[in-house]
Order: sequence, then C-alpha cells, then structure tokens
Amino acid sequence: MKPYLSIIIPAWNEASTIPNTLQHLLNQADLIWGTEMRFEIIVVDDGSVDNTYDVAWPWADKLVKHDRRRGKGAAMQSGVAKARGDLLLFLDADLQATAGEALVLIEPLLRREADMAIAKLPLPGAKAGFGLVKGLARRGIHRLSGYKTEAPLSGQRAVRADRLRELGGFARGFGVEVALTIDAVRHGLRIVELDVPITHRETGRDWHGYMHRGRQFAAVGLTLLTRWKERKQVWFSSDRSSI
Repeated sequence: MKPYLSIIIPAWNEASTIPNTLQHLLNQADLIWGTEMRFEIIVVDDGSVDNTYDVAWPWADKLVKHDRRRGKGAAMQSGVAKARGDLLLFLDADLQATAGEALVLIEPLLRREADMAIAKLPLPGAKAGFGLVKGLARRGIHRLSGYKTEAPLSGQRAVRADRLRELGGFARGFGVEVALTIDAVRHGLRIVELDVPITHRETGRDWHGYMHRGRQFAAVGLTLLTRWKERKQVWFSSDRSSI
C-alpha cells in the first residue's frame, strides 16, 4: 500500500503568506512523488482575525477553525485529530517558496531509519536576537533527556503517527517543540536532524521582536520546568515502589 502523508499546518493571522506556502508545497509534492504517495494538507486556523481561513481553503484538503486563539499545541492536536496519514509532517504557515524543501524530512521515515525527523534551518540573514531562547531550549532538552539537539525550536518536523500517539497531547504555547523533543526521546523514538534550506519570517530587534522573544523564553522555561517536575514524580514513584 502506498504511504499516506498528512501535512499539518497551524496558522494564526497568516493570510499574507499561507497561499504561497500551500501552492509551493503542492507543486513540489506533485513533482517529487507524482502518484507514488498519497497525501493530504490540513490547515488549522487558530482563531485568526484576518482572512487566513478564506485564502487557505482553495489549497487545503481539510480546514479546521478554532473559535478563539488556543495556541500552537492545540492547533497541532486539532490537525492530528483530522489526519488519516501514517506519516505526519508539521510545517509553519510562513515558509512560502521554501515550503516544498521540507518534504525531504519524510525520507528517513520511509526508509525506517527514524521515527522523527527535524529540520535544521539555515542561520538567519540578520541577527534577530541574542540566542537566549535557543540556548535555554537546547540545554534544557539535553539535561532532561540526554539528547543533544541543534534545532531545539524547529517547527518543521516529520513523525510516524503511531509513535506520536504514544506521547499523548502537545504542550501549550511556544514550548511545544521543546516538549515534543523531550517526550520523543523519553519514549525511545529515533530522531534525526537534517539540514533543510527553509526560510521563514524572522523576528527583528525592535520592540515587537523583544516582546516575542520574551514570551517565547518564558514559555520554554515553563515547559522545561513542567517536564522536570514530571521526571521527579517518576523517580519518586519508582523509589516508593522499590521499598
């Protein structure tokens, strides 16, 4: 039976970027696979106040709309609930002309060499921040799982659907990718990271950029704290059971 891929794209106020993203994604998928693979595109509009939903529908196979903004993790979960594929590919909505490059993430899964593949993106063209969020995420993932990652915040990742369901639900907010990597390692998923020439909107060094980085730093910190508490509870339960 042909592999079935579900491409899940969470989106919030991405009306200016998502049509281009979806168009390039479809064109590249048809060029690479033709009739060799079945795939569907699922867009989850996470309570946008622009017309993201309207401009996405000509290109998407399935559309989900939240009545209010619930966060990226909730949008990813809604997409998984609608997915039929045995392989899942999560992509950001603002990749535009580079969206099709992410399809390479499926290859290690098809070869059964990995359960999850994460995209390592090129360095940004300009300094967008001080690297504090990425550094915190990288160190936290290593401390809590033993896995050394070069792409702790990457939202572009492919995963086998059956292995993803072993992990339970997604974390909330900006910490969703960090939690997903920690949970995957803890459950024994084989992870690979691939260099992929993807570009998306960069966060600048203006006030909006600093606020975004601040929220992201706080969310990643909270995610790491939550996963640390969960690990302590497991250790405590194990110690008590051995008494």
